[in-house]
Amino acid sequence: MIRFTTLLVGAMALTLSAPVSAADLRSGMGGAAGYGQQVLLPNDDNFSSVLNSPFNINFFGYSGSSFFVNNNGNISFGRGLSTYTPQPFNGSSQAPMIAPFWADVDTRCSGCGAVYLGSQSANSFTVTWNDVGYYNQHGDKLNNFQMTLTKAGNSGDFDIEFRYNRLEWTTGDASGGADGLGGTPAQAGFDAGDGTHFFSLPGSFSSSGALNFMNITNVPGGEAGLYLLSIRNGEVLADGSSASAPLQPSAPPTPEDPGYHFEFNILPNQRIFVDPIVSVGYDFQVGAGGPNILTALLPDLGDADGYLIYLLSDLLHPYLTGVGAGGNPFLVDFSALGGVSGFRVAGINPALGLDPTNSNAFVTGLTFDVASSTAVSLTQTPLTVDTNAPPSGVPEPSSWAMLLAGFGVLGGLLRRRPARVVATA
Repeated sequence: MIRFTTLLVGAMALTLSAPVSAADLRSGMGGAAGYGQQVLLPNDDNFSSVLNSPFNINFFGYSGSSFFVNNNGNISFGRGLSTYTPQPFNGSSQAPMIAPFWADVDTRCSGCGAVYLGSQSANSFTVTWNDVGYYNQHGDKLNNFQMTLTKAGNSGDFDIEFRYNRLEWTTGDASGGADGLGGTPAQAGFDAGDGTHFFSLPGSFSSSGALNFMNITNVPGGEAGLYLLSIRNGEVLADGSSASAPLQPSAPPTPEDPGYHFEFNILPNQRIFVDPIVSVGYDFQVGAGGPNILTALLPDLGDADGYLIYLLSDLLHPYLTGVGAGGNPFLVDFSALGGVSGFRVAGINPALGLDPTNSNAFVTGLTFDVASSTAVSLTQTPLTVDTNAPPSGVPEPSSWAMLLAGFGVLGGLLRRRPARVVATA
């Protein structure tokens, strides 16, 4: 099950690139812009009439072929949505939705583009938000992004593809933004609306992180700005290819062996997502003879102090401090060291309510120093010492009973939607 997978991760590199064009958008679908039929006239917060998919969609309990295109960067099932400020996915959206870029899109601005629906085959459909502006009628910064759903098999299985070509803004004026940034920025991912299944793309709810969607990919060797998710039998395929479908430990810990073990093959430039159980920190350690870890993509749980990162070879002196604090990037890059065989994350604040019984509470993406397909054995060991200072020694690994105790519900991340002021005559 996918539970509590709202990953508020910052930029994917320690120095954020300036916005540039990234993934090419699918085109050649007819219409004036090549993206098919324009489904929405210039508007703010509107949605289309009910539309039909060329194939059946099995999506976490929803089964059907109808959907709505919503101006604010998403599609929904069952009803159209006009909500303009993104709300953290928690499994209870107003309707099941898939969102490549949920934010306050406004296409009434001079020079702004439009929203289109097209298809490149009988087994797919593509929605394109082409050069769209932001509320209130701003066209000084434009976004160009796309979502394609493609049939996979005959039982409602399908693939979700997000493409980000141009991202210059993240936030509308009514969402607390200034010049298209800040406030409550965009969110990308999905929410099944069933109280259980949801996922946010790394970088959601961070202006720098959301702009950086076009610099990331979860596809081995894929172009920047391309993100794929596979839905099989109504569930996300748990193959480690995305933060919504992380690999799970191969066996639970025991008193004799408190670590969580992951076994997988890795390709060059591939990011694998694994899902450890976490208390207040953890160690990652590659097995003997395994490849070094090059980067670690960590989730943002709203810890104002950020995390401390240590090399396992030196647990007295932090390698990095304040990782994730104040919107700092969450990609920890070890490539200058030639990679590392292991590292520690410390200083996770238990007051944040991280639920250690939730198998998707701290999904981490890793890349490795490999030249070809390579088998990796990885061990993650939870820690029990809560500290934002260098540890004096190696903390005792956490037991399962300790993991079950003393954690609440993470509600502090939820943001309230500010009311939009509507002018009246």
